[in-house]
Amino acid sequence: MTRTRRRRPLLGLFTRFVSFSISTAIVGALVVATPLSAVIRPSPPASTSTLTPVTVPGAASTAKITWPAGVSAAVVIPSLGVQETWHDHVAPIASLTKLMTAYVTLQRLPLSLGQSGPCVTINRADVLYYDSMVASDESSAAVAVGERLCESTLLDGLLVHSAGNFATILANMSWGGSKAFVAQMNLQARALGLTHTHYADTSGVDPRSVSTALEQGRLAALLMQSPLVRRIVDQSSVTLPVAGTLGSYTPFVGVDQVVGVKSGRTDAAGGCDVMAMRFELNGQTQLSYAVVLGARGGDLLGPAGEDALSIEQSILATKTALHVTRGMVVGTLGWGTKRTDVVVKAPLNLEWFSALHDADVRVTIWPEFHAVEPGDVVGWLSVGAGIPQRTPLTVAHPVAPAAVAQRLR
Repeated sequence: MTRTRRRRPLLGLFTRFVSFSISTAIVGALVVATPLSAVIRPSPPASTSTLTPVTVPGAASTAKITWPAGVSAAVVIPSLGVQETWHDHVAPIASLTKLMTAYVTLQRLPLSLGQSGPCVTINRADVLYYDSMVASDESSAAVAVGERLCESTLLDGLLVHSAGNFATILANMSWGGSKAFVAQMNLQARALGLTHTHYADTSGVDPRSVSTALEQGRLAALLMQSPLVRRIVDQSSVTLPVAGTLGSYTPFVGVDQVVGVKSGRTDAAGGCDVMAMRFELNGQTQLSYAVVLGARGGDLLGPAGEDALSIEQSILATKTALHVTRGMVVGTLGWGTKRTDVVVKAPLNLEWFSALHDADVRVTIWPEFHAVEPGDVVGWLSVGAGIPQRTPLTVAHPVAPAAVAQRLR
């Protein structure tokens, strides 16, 4: 029988009727918190039990996030409530701009998996614009007069091959032109609370399209709520009607659980990458987003991708597990010599990344003046590590109710 109605007696009665020890003993209805590595030592005559984190093989439980030198970076893990930054400042974001281009398009023209959306027929002006982009060495995808392109195909080319001319076509399709579209991009940025983000164009060629690593991580996580977007960015290549099969510019897609999402490079921005990676935690598949802005060296994209991957891997390497077994002793309950062990009623298994969270243990044992039987819940053992979990506590043996004289001592 679980007791839900509790009264707060005088502190003097607490010390007579309830006792347990976790580093510093606190009795009654107060909560005791200790580091996870602490030893839980119940009062005699109970035996000593130790609560120690068990490191997953290969894990480095004391490591922290490995932040690359010379870049602005962030980690966003929505499911864990994580938003960590490193030298986060406003900077040009190159083709990461196209994340907002996709977002504004889908806000105006919602699209689900399996749908093609509205279509346009390519005209002479579209071809000339493509030719100008090739001459300027901007990322683009070949088009031909009379070619028919639908929204889903345009989003494929935009997010996988970073086709800047597709960004312009989507702007014309959804808002009648780039000027109106860019205005909507900035309106959406403000509505989403991206206070350090500003857009000057639809593709990111303009160095005045700026943001921060953290805000780009937040935007990517929001955009990836769309099953359509998740499918698109997980492709290592895309096949277009005229341009044919074009590869993804996003590094490491399909390798080491990397999903995408988007990369970009300009002389002003350096190499930029938003990388989503799948990971398993407590039996669930989740996504972590690592963002890098301003990488230098090589082709810019390679270093940005390598930096993002190193951030992701440094987190995953600190995966740690705690296994609390049924029957583990965490304290005692009773009065005088009439005392019994307080034990864990149900096992608890918890995984977390020590690079992101410091774990602690909290034990609460309620003051008890009535008869208690094994199976009755007398408190909780809680483990806080990102997503807290708890398991009920019970007694090893029956406890008789306190006599009136004992209560009044």
